[in-house]
Amino acid sequence: MTQTVDGRARATRPPVPRLVPLTGALAVFILLCGLGIWQVQRLAWKTGLIATVEARLAAAPVPAPGPDAWPELTQAEAEYRRVTVSGRYRPESDRLVKAVTARGPGFWVMTPLDTDRGWQLLINRGFVPDSARRPQDRDLPANDVTISGLLRMSQPGGGFLRANDAAAGRWYSRDTAAMAADLGLGPVAPYFIDAEAGPDADALPIGGLTVVSFRNSHLVYAVTWFSLAALWAGWLIYLWRRGDGGRPGASQDI
Repeated sequence: MTQTVDGRARATRPPVPRLVPLTGALAVFILLCGLGIWQVQRLAWKTGLIATVEARLAAAPVPAPGPDAWPELTQAEAEYRRVTVSGRYRPESDRLVKAVTARGPGFWVMTPLDTDRGWQLLINRGFVPDSARRPQDRDLPANDVTISGLLRMSQPGGGFLRANDAAAGRWYSRDTAAMAADLGLGPVAPYFIDAEAGPDADALPIGGLTVVSFRNSHLVYAVTWFSLAALWAGWLIYLWRRGDGGRPGASQDI
């Protein structure tokens, strides 16, 4: 299309149906609002998780669940419960799992325990630094012990982009079933216990390093997305009133 301005012909763009840019603008607005609503939902979930974990940490320890309860255990129902169990560690059966803790990089020491109730589970006895990975660097009680700590569900597969390799002795997650198979054990609990800190806070392995604080920034994220949605809506209203027909970035034809 052309129109004459001061006697000169100038090309003009054909009119764009107003419904097309309006639909796209509304889709962006709905997306921003949807992201804000999702963060509100995440906020409710994270707040509930924190309250649940705090309540479980404050509760008295209970006996570790036995085989009859294993099929019903779920992460949501059981994780971070304080439990206790008695038995005897299996000698020369530690498995080291890569870890990064408040004490720096190193390993979790996972050791199977033959319980006095006739079944087996793995205990995360605590953390050792890279410089203390030899068996002689950490004591293993030879007598019966009673362990108190936090119930943690098995972590199958491995870590981020790194799979467990039992044959090479490389472990990146605390996979109880894979470790039991590597050790030639029978069925073990589908969870392990993070042992509490011992009386000597510096004795290896160091227990009680379970991270039980959870970052909760979902409110900030929700406010951010809703603010962007409001700004987007305000910008569209401004363009509409200016006469651009709701087309972001459009300019009036001369």
